[in-house]
Amino acid sequence: MAFINQEAKEIHCKVVYYGPSLGGKTTNIQWIYQKTAGQGQSDLVAFNTNPERTLFFDFLPMNVGEFRGLQTRFHLYTVPGQVIYDASRKLILKGLDGVIFVADSQLERMDENIEAMKNLEKNLEQQGYDIKKIPLVIQYNKRDLPNIASVAELRTALNRYNAPDFEANASIGRGVLESLNTVSKQIITILKGGEL
Repeated sequence: MAFINQEAKEIHCKVVYYGPSLGGKTTNIQWIYQKTAGQGQSDLVAFNTNPERTLFFDFLPMNVGEFRGLQTRFHLYTVPGQVIYDASRKLILKGLDGVIFVADSQLERMDENIEAMKNLEKNLEQQGYDIKKIPLVIQYNKRDLPNIASVAELRTALNRYNAPDFEANASIGRGVLESLNTVSKQIITILKGGEL
């Protein structure tokens, strides 16, 4: 849930990037960070066991303007993709305002995508969230690679909630800002008392 800092006149919202390992969660945040450099964000913080695997989280506060006299800042996190780090995933989900599920479009990764979505559903439920009532965007990443599933196949397997979804290639920014802008608008709608 959004955190309001009255003293600083800020409202802080938390967006979590979730999905299978090496699906493009960190690439999304890195691309956003590079494209918004100097626009009020802090440093990108990454805890890695090696260059390819995010073990804990990436953090990027992003100022998106005013809401009811408060500056709105979005904090972007990724979860580790590997199932063995499920405790870290649960911890990072605490206090979330929205989720961007980053799926790997490659056919051979479909089972991992489905497993990651089931894990997200379970972890949200354990923390008292209803996946149907939280801002959720699904991103079908790596659309530039050969041997990818069709968007229809990905939707059938992963988008049971009819969430907004986007084709993406995070390494060049395709679909990255569209995903973030959409989940951000959903969060603001809820803050204003609306429903999804």
